[in-house]
Amino acid sequence: MYKIILLPVDLNEEGFSHVAAKHACTLAKISGATIHLLNVLPTSQLPMVSAHFPASVLQEIRKSAHTELQAFAKKHIESGIPTQIHMMEGKPSKEIIKAANKYEADLIVMPSHKRAKLELAVIGSVAARVVSSASMSVMVVKPQ
Repeated sequence: MYKIILLPVDLNEEGFSHVAAKHACTLAKISGATIHLLNVLPTSQLPMVSAHFPASVLQEIRKSAHTELQAFAKKHIESGIPTQIHMMEGKPSKEIIKAANKYEADLIVMPSHKRAKLELAVIGSVAARVVSSASMSVMVVKPQ
């Protein structure tokens, strides 16, 4: 069924990302798939961030995010499921699509956050952009 499942998570929204992880784990167990856990940092792509922080601070942010992603995997990805951890930097929707293509994912499982309609109209939705741009299937897990 699936061989590679990409699971992008927003570590700032961990309260809901674990639900998407649960779905990805269930599908991975059924299919014998590998989960590629992904976090996208916007740091270096935002000129204001890069201009105001020295490279050492940005490196510390990357290191901290990687540690948090490892902790997320340990807590929310069931043992026995092959898992790879990836960090990328840039615009989340573009980096998710790039990672899905790079790792040859057959499925993307991602959370969608409840947001006001006005907020969605102004900033758009990462999940909506991924669904419209992805060449593979995307499962969007909605909050309960």
